[in-house]
Amino acid sequence: MTGGTMGNHGKLSVLVLGGGPDAEREVSLKSSATVAAALQEHGCVVHRQIVEKPSARELGAMPGDVVFPVLHGGWGEGGPLQDILEQGLRPYVGCRPNAARMAMDKMATKLAAARCGVLTADAAVLNPRDSGCPISFPVVIKPVHEGSSVGVHFCRDAGDYSIAFAKVLADMHAHPGRLYMIERAVLGARELTVGVLDGEALPIIEITAAVAFYDYEAKYNRNDTRYQVKPSLPAGLELSIQDRAVRLAREIGVRHLCRVDFLLDAQGSAWLLELNTLPGFTDHSLFPMAARATGLETPALCGRLVDLAVRDGAPRREHAAVGQQ
Repeated sequence: MTGGTMGNHGKLSVLVLGGGPDAEREVSLKSSATVAAALQEHGCVVHRQIVEKPSARELGAMPGDVVFPVLHGGWGEGGPLQDILEQGLRPYVGCRPNAARMAMDKMATKLAAARCGVLTADAAVLNPRDSGCPISFPVVIKPVHEGSSVGVHFCRDAGDYSIAFAKVLADMHAHPGRLYMIERAVLGARELTVGVLDGEALPIIEITAAVAFYDYEAKYNRNDTRYQVKPSLPAGLELSIQDRAVRLAREIGVRHLCRVDFLLDAQGSAWLLELNTLPGFTDHSLFPMAARATGLETPALCGRLVDLAVRDGAPRREHAAVGQQ
């Protein structure tokens, strides 16, 4: 395999990528360190590389039989890196380019949800030339192609919206090409998340933040956010929500792993929040937490993901994507 050997004593050699150019770089550094340590404990020979935006040539020169990318954000998990990985002769963990792009695009994900019968709140792309809000308040404004609650604004009324709109315009000016969307807010909801591992749902986890909004700080830095594995839910709802997560993952074409987030309103309706194709692997992260509830500790989980990549094989050259400079 290009760039790799079987490592010492016949052990599988894994290239773990961390860093990247996106807003979630710091989370990626933590997640990739966890994955590297877990794979070493599992018995793999690990080569952890901190990268920015490596070319196909640069990536091909890095050692490893299998690539385990742990980059969060639009470039690292939203398609561009997957394009490059498709040009190699090594299996890699995670989605292929088309599914990666659809899942990173929150509007495309909502369309996929509608196709497969998963509830999703009304939404519209924000028009920077029009300061009016097309959806009744309260609403949430957020980037279409970012994760980890980056750039999210909650607006209860027109006053909040006017302030948020000005901040969004400034952010779009600072980050050309960044798009925002407006979504109806689901108030008083319980936040639930479902991991999907190789097409099967993991136990549901309920997230209860000590602050009003489960933001980046609450997700990765605060220690007062509470997580309940297998929370108490109305009869039949657990299986129903897990089924929706699996259906949406299948509709998008997710490969190996993802995490699907829902908001459960007071009437018992579960509304899609988003789908993440490369969930975090930090000490606060929910995907490995759910796996542990099934008896799959993080070293075994990471080893399983590498096995899935090997099972699905290396990309075929005739399907390679552009961007090999």
